[in-house]
Amino acid sequence: MTASEKPHWIGPAILLPVIIFIVHVFLTTNYTIKDDELTIKCGFLPNKTVDIKTIKKITETNNPLSSPATSIDRLEISYGKFDSVIISPKLKMEFINDITTLNPNVEVKFKKKKGETLDK
Repeated sequence: MTASEKPHWIGPAILLPVIIFIVHVFLTTNYTIKDDELTIKCGFLPNKTVDIKTIKKITETNNPLSSPATSIDRLEISYGKFDSVIISPKLKMEFINDITTLNPNVEVKFKKKKGETLDK
């Protein structure tokens, strides 16, 4: 092999583990409501548990910050004193309804739709 020739297997050898990692994160990310707790599982990260009674606000967001969310259509959960987590449940309205059923004091803020005014 000459110096100008490069092995063709290096690219796929680097990309394959990255692709496997991303697929694993997507397949293992889930949110479970049991009793009064929301458990957030995302890939290899440790589970995060949030006491639903401490949730203050749920806000629709497209914030691209790294978080246990597999979509850009996300919900920011504000809880405790200054804590928050961004998630992306598939069934957002059902998720919000489940949370507000357990904690009716949760404030829910939806994004303003195109052409919609806030004065109604």
